[in-house]
Amino acid sequence: MSWLTRDGLAASLAVGVAVSWGLGWPGLALLAGFFLSGSLLTQWANGTGGRRNARQVLANGGVAAAAALAGSWPAAAGAIAAAAADTWATEIGSFSPVPPRLVTTWERVTRGASGGITALGTAGGVAGAVAIAALAFVLDPRRILNDSLTVVAPGLAHPGTALVLVTLAGIAGTLADSLLGATLQGLYECPGCGARSERRDTMCHAPVRLIRGRRWLDNDGVNLTATLVGAAVGALGARFSS
Repeated sequence: MSWLTRDGLAASLAVGVAVSWGLGWPGLALLAGFFLSGSLLTQWANGTGGRRNARQVLANGGVAAAAALAGSWPAAAGAIAAAAADTWATEIGSFSPVPPRLVTTWERVTRGASGGITALGTAGGVAGAVAIAALAFVLDPRRILNDSLTVVAPGLAHPGTALVLVTLAGIAGTLADSLLGATLQGLYECPGCGARSERRDTMCHAPVRLIRGRRWLDNDGVNLTATLVGAAVGALGARFSS
């Protein structure tokens, strides 16, 4: 599959098996909705679907897999919504006619810079969260059970509430992604030409130097944290609304 490297494919299969094991075909369908929409948007924006490696796959789907194995549909849906919102925001935001601004200081930054946001990208992130929330509602195994048995499934939130909760989980996740990207994610600069990169192993005119953030936090770590935030919002929201 051109959208995945060899180790990325292995990681995707592992995540898919874990989600299927924990939540059945509805969980797998929700995960597929995120993967397909994200890859198609990346292909639309960049001319290629991108080749995600194992680290990227686990950063975006690992939390959902863990939540699925724990049997928590709200947490898994929240994690997937966060991953989708972040991906949609990035790819749709790339078409913004105005340059992004850093979410913390509002200074202009280059396109693609971590922590940079645009109105178009923000709208895209919200749309991604809403899309996954709607799909999660349709696929929710508890709702399906409720409809088939005509009884109230325990712990099942009101339909409107469930849609709002997963949407908020996605938005919270992408907001956390932007905040971490603007503050703690490592940013490096080449002392020779001034080029900046989020990767410390980037080869340029001279060894790059850290100018912002922490060396131990890269983009994959930020994505993982964002999905953790989404899962937490989804799980806590479902707990207090049921």
